[in-house]
Amino acid sequence: MIEKVAVIGGGPAGMIACGHLAEKVQKVILIEKNKFLGKKLRITGKGRCNITNGADMENFLKNIPTNPRFLYSAFHKFTNHDIINLLEKYGVKTKVERGERVFPQSDSARDVAEALSKYALKKNVDLVHENAVKIMTDKGKVCGIKTDKHTIRADAVVLATGGRSYPLTGSDGSGYNMAQALGHTVTELKPSLIPVVTYEKWVSDLMGLALKNIEISVYNKKDKKIYTDFGEMIFTHFGVSGPVILSASAHMKNVEKEEYKIKIDLKPALNIEKLDKRVCRDFEKYKNKHIINALDELLPKALIPVIIELSSIPLHTPVNSITKGQRRTLIQNIKALTVTVKGFRPIDEAIITSGGIKVKEIDPSTMESKIIQGLYFAGEIIDVDAYTGGFNLQIAYSTGYLAAEGIINKSD
Repeated sequence: MIEKVAVIGGGPAGMIACGHLAEKVQKVILIEKNKFLGKKLRITGKGRCNITNGADMENFLKNIPTNPRFLYSAFHKFTNHDIINLLEKYGVKTKVERGERVFPQSDSARDVAEALSKYALKKNVDLVHENAVKIMTDKGKVCGIKTDKHTIRADAVVLATGGRSYPLTGSDGSGYNMAQALGHTVTELKPSLIPVVTYEKWVSDLMGLALKNIEISVYNKKDKKIYTDFGEMIFTHFGVSGPVILSASAHMKNVEKEEYKIKIDLKPALNIEKLDKRVCRDFEKYKNKHIINALDELLPKALIPVIIELSSIPLHTPVNSITKGQRRTLIQNIKALTVTVKGFRPIDEAIITSGGIKVKEIDPSTMESKIIQGLYFAGEIIDVDAYTGGFNLQIAYSTGYLAAEGIINKSD
């Protein structure tokens, strides 16, 4: 009989697990080292929180490159519609934006975190602000938890401590250590959904420049296109970032060994022929000016000297002396501004961690460990990860709910 359950981690997976457990289990203890729940959740999506995605199940699984089939039961047990309905019950109305991304109408991640906190913290839930350091077992079964201050008895434990990204929010990888101490395997941990470092020096000259409605394509060393996306990006002092770049990073495996290039189409709505006509019109309009002063209507001001120099055209070349070949090179650079990938930023800057507890060691129908009875996993600690668009948060909700359901079914 399961009477007392401990949930380690007060992120979205832990809060959903806690709230569902509290509906059926006599006593739930939520252990969270931070002063409040959902610390990382409160800063997701630049503080807006991309709650989930409105895609159907088939498209959901297509957006999960790592072990998607493992999540089949979890996604069916607690769907994207379930999280939307739950949040609306707690006062958070939602809206759908491009790519079926679901956001709170208030554009406030804090509202989402507060709603999930209310769901989690029912009367029979004790919130303990301590640091869990060890899961105790007896004869292959969970019997409690040691924190940095106390020993807590528990009949079952949900480990939902997150990955290794954003350690200042509590995702410091401590859950991996606790699982490994019990015999679990942790696959190689890598950053995913992370800014990209590039070789080009001119990139730093564009630091802070944000581009909207651009298209990027990622090519490997064999010059094969492996990914394309449309949306927003930003130049930084080290390289490139922004939504389309973060999504692209998840497709760049073995970035240390593979040679990747990112080609940025600054005018995806115009093909080469239409862009050439547009440039010709601008050149005719500004034929008595230098090239540096003739592209203001076509490109952001900071980008103009970069494009011109990459096209091997002197900045103060008169427009009326630009050759057809120079114009062709200029257009090619507008349609395929290329950066070469040097690597990723450190893992603690990643939105999520790729890698985690080996899925073969977890029962996909309950999230229970196949090694230790009464130990359950939820969220980013598991070796599953997805692209941007709300998919990773849905993994957290769904696995948290299924872990709780697995415990509830055992306690009946």
